[in-house]
Amino acid sequence: MPVRGSDESVVINVESLASSLKGKLKNASIYMPSSYCIFKTPSILFRHSENSFRPNSFSIGPIHHGKETLVATERIKIKYLNDLLSRVLKNSLPETMSAKEKEIEEQKILTVWIKSVRLIEKEASACYAGHDFAAELHDEFVNMMVLDGCFIIELFLKDAEGRKEGDDPIFSMSCMLQFLHHDLILLENQVPWLVLETLFEQTKLPSETNLIELTLRFFETVFTSNPPDPKKILAICSGQDKKHILDLLRLSQVLPSKEINNNRKSEWQPILSVTRLREAGVKFVKVSPDSILDIKFRDGSLEIPSLLIQETTETILRNLIAYEQCLPNCPPIFTCYAKLLDNLIDTTNDIDILCKKEIYDNWLSPEDATQFFNKLYNDTYVKEFYYSTLCDDLNKHCRRWWAKWRAWYVHTFTTPWAVVAQIYAVIMFFLTFWQTYLKK
Repeated sequence: MPVRGSDESVVINVESLASSLKGKLKNASIYMPSSYCIFKTPSILFRHSENSFRPNSFSIGPIHHGKETLVATERIKIKYLNDLLSRVLKNSLPETMSAKEKEIEEQKILTVWIKSVRLIEKEASACYAGHDFAAELHDEFVNMMVLDGCFIIELFLKDAEGRKEGDDPIFSMSCMLQFLHHDLILLENQVPWLVLETLFEQTKLPSETNLIELTLRFFETVFTSNPPDPKKILAICSGQDKKHILDLLRLSQVLPSKEINNNRKSEWQPILSVTRLREAGVKFVKVSPDSILDIKFRDGSLEIPSLLIQETTETILRNLIAYEQCLPNCPPIFTCYAKLLDNLIDTTNDIDILCKKEIYDNWLSPEDATQFFNKLYNDTYVKEFYYSTLCDDLNKHCRRWWAKWRAWYVHTFTTPWAVVAQIYAVIMFFLTFWQTYLKK
């Protein structure tokens, strides 16, 4: 029906508008499938540290596949696929086999691997949020899963065995292994654990170890210089549902944690920095639990597990935080950990105190490490704070009259000139006392 104004006439086709809105209503569902576990990093998090979310050299999975800067390393992945084929062939067939027979057998083995992944193709594709890569890429998706999965398995096997061939760029070029430790922990650069597990079962030998243990050994220093025994973590993680490598690394810290499970959960509350806590009489003690998350306060001491601060530390923590923020109903445990560290580390002096106590092993400059902790949890949200009990106990300690007086005294009278003035006052007091009483 026409609607007329005083100056102009506008005709609105109501039936067409209603039909258009009705069409949109058919696609109005905001349901997120529970299978989603690999996400594009939200732009609000990506903008804070873009390099922490971008692969350096290797694309794993479909999200970054085909990007110009990552194409060169596809040849390395193909070489590793061939090495894995040779490994399986060597241990299953006689060495007297001719080159032609070997080629035929390799083709058979590769066909079995492809068929095994094709059986889980839809399930694997359902892990990627917002895309159905199986439908979009067809056979290319299956080939990609096989190539990337076999590359990762052979990489872990070579690393565990110490097999470092002279012509292998990953082990002969010092930067390549560092690139892989970065690229394999990115949220966007994952393949489903189901794919890795399926291929590993097809390729493993009777003497070979568990895939979980291989993965944990490859990343054993991603969190700390003093990692727990992978077999101990393996026993805890084995019965758990694992979604991909990043999820396994998260589980390897969350599941063994005693403090996370025991702490009361409530709203976040701030605490003082390391420097201010030390002024209030808090001592800092290095401990070696099975999880870096197990920070506790007891008997006036803040017990902090060792943390290795290196090039990949920001990468792993930011991607774990992004993962927790994206995955529905995921407890934001690493996000809470980041909030706690941001409170504790305010200046380079805080980093220096923890490094002198050998709690933190810092391979970066104090300035870079401090800046990274101060911005780590920006634009994140937590409904429940997993360190509430710890923060309550610290704040209660700092509110005691003795702790408040000590903090005021240390903060006010420990500068060089203040110390000189105090020494001078003590000397003058004794001189006055001597002249007044002792000379009589």
